[in-house]
Amino acid sequence: MKIRKAVIPAAGLGTRFLPATKAIPKEMVPLVDKPTLQYIVEEAASAGIEDILIITGRTKRAIEDHFDKSYELETELEKSGKFDYLETMQEISNLANIHYVRQKEAKGLGHAIYCAKFFAENEPFAVLLGDDVVDAQTPCLAQMIDRFNTYKSTILGVQAVPDSETSKYGIIKGEELGDRMYTVHDMVEKPAPGTAPSNVAVLGRYIITPEIFRCLEETTPGAGGEIQLTDALRKLAKKESVYAYDFIGRRYDVGSKQGYLEATVEFALKRDDLRDEFLQYLKKTVAQTDAK
Repeated sequence: MKIRKAVIPAAGLGTRFLPATKAIPKEMVPLVDKPTLQYIVEEAASAGIEDILIITGRTKRAIEDHFDKSYELETELEKSGKFDYLETMQEISNLANIHYVRQKEAKGLGHAIYCAKFFAENEPFAVLLGDDVVDAQTPCLAQMIDRFNTYKSTILGVQAVPDSETSKYGIIKGEELGDRMYTVHDMVEKPAPGTAPSNVAVLGRYIITPEIFRCLEETTPGAGGEIQLTDALRKLAKKESVYAYDFIGRRYDVGSKQGYLEATVEFALKRDDLRDEFLQYLKKTVAQTDAK
């Protein structure tokens, strides 16, 4: 079955970026000149996703405004002859069919995914977490859809992380199949140092079968008193085959300040209109810092 739908949870409070996120959704904080969420939506659209459901909260109206058509702005850009900007604005509103639902209570990622039950309509669907931006020649989700077309089962996007960082992620327990694929027998959410079953971490990309909703219905609050998606995926792995794919690409945790800064610098250096001048600035700044 073709993967036509994607879910993007975007209801979090963004506490790691306070005070910036007091009034601005964390997903709208820009990398260079584009909101981080737009990179996620573009990845989904480029992978052939037709419909996207964004799970929002009551403080996230700016997300809807960003992906909506702005008649006033487009009219003004057309009048002033700024056709490049006009084309960019029109491309944003035409990326995909975007739908919204509010997660009324902060009950965790698993609860946010359960809010998409009506949207999935008994189809397998993709999930892309907004804190994970992946820079890849072939979009990360497109790589995973290709694997889903072969395995016809839930696929988790993973990469190896340093042993010292396993406590930050959901870690899989399984067997390597080759060709960057693993079978998944179990998962541990943020294991304590030295207790992780592997160093292979789930990093914000999933293709999930609709059986997950029955698993979520059976899942009780776990870590932090929230419904954890990892707990539901563990149940799913006992009912049907679950796989993990070591995707190709540079993943940035833009929910952390360090990851956000790294992504901002590296994305800027990829821009032909910014690279040379910005690189000279960086070299000068580093030289001045080293001299102090």
